[in-house]
Amino acid sequence: MNKLSVHLSFSIHGRTISFKDLKEVSYSLVKEGEEFEKQIGEFLLDWIDDSESITVKTSGSTGTPKTIVLKKEHMINSALATGSYFNLKPKSTALLCLPATYIAGKMMLVRAMVLGLDIHFLSPSSNPLVGVKNSFDFGAMVPMQVANSLSQLFKIKNLIIGGAPISTLLRKELKSISNDSYETYGMTETITHIAVKPLNNGVRENTPFSVLPDVEISIDDRYCLVINAPKVSDEQVATNDMVELVSKTEFYWLGRFDNVINSGGVKLHPENIERILSRYLDTSFFVTGVLDEELGQKVVLVVEDASVKDIQKSIDAIQDFKKFEKPKTILVAKEFQRTESGKVQRTKTLEQILKP
Repeated sequence: MNKLSVHLSFSIHGRTISFKDLKEVSYSLVKEGEEFEKQIGEFLLDWIDDSESITVKTSGSTGTPKTIVLKKEHMINSALATGSYFNLKPKSTALLCLPATYIAGKMMLVRAMVLGLDIHFLSPSSNPLVGVKNSFDFGAMVPMQVANSLSQLFKIKNLIIGGAPISTLLRKELKSISNDSYETYGMTETITHIAVKPLNNGVRENTPFSVLPDVEISIDDRYCLVINAPKVSDEQVATNDMVELVSKTEFYWLGRFDNVINSGGVKLHPENIERILSRYLDTSFFVTGVLDEELGQKVVLVVEDASVKDIQKSIDAIQDFKKFEKPKTILVAKEFQRTESGKVQRTKTLEQILKP
């Protein structure tokens, strides 16, 4: 990678780092740092080598984890698009509290180098802002970190949230937070987010996602999103995400095509049922379909380490379900199967419960 990929204003914890300095800083992180700092150092070494691409792992939350090769040029373009959307200027402060092993963490580092940000590293724990006195212009978290950091979120002016679904309760809680929080839509193949939507500061409840600059969207015959973003991907990305297009630049996310439950001839989105349930349940859960002789598939609620009796009582009191949406069965897992980044692996968890 050439020197142009590292902005003259790039700094780490307030210390300006030149392209020349990066190798020494990276080796120091790898040799002397904590585990999360070693991962950062390893990525920085990959970034400044002569290769035109980076190899990254997908999380495996919606299937088998894959290894994907991404062009560094595309990663730079993604960073520039984010910088433009959020008006990030040289010397703006950025927080990295996600692991640098996955694309979300890697891209925080790329944004800092490309845009000339002052980046601060924190251990990617479930509660990263504990004891932190600094404030930041920009940061990224997964929903679990956000839920554990509500009283501290004012320290992050612009916060992007991704990596897992945001519960109805968390959406409600974010409305009273004095920062700008955004839900993101994207994947490893699109080099993190290609669309965002605001979650607080007076936005209406049903706000659609808006795409970033130079992103075109359409739908296929399954009503799944197709992304054409030549600056971050050489090929169109056909997703399994069912959406409703609002305009050429806006869409509503409905749910995963591969999660759709066909119950009695009615197609149900588990994600919609989960949105209803999340208003009433305070335990970890997900909704899926299992084979049923009468209906073809029936709706099943899978909960983590909870009382079936209490959950059933809560479900029976819910009036918001449409036909066939009310879960027919409740299954309990002592512990959900999760990826390294904390996403629930639905198929693996269900298999674990149902295995003889």
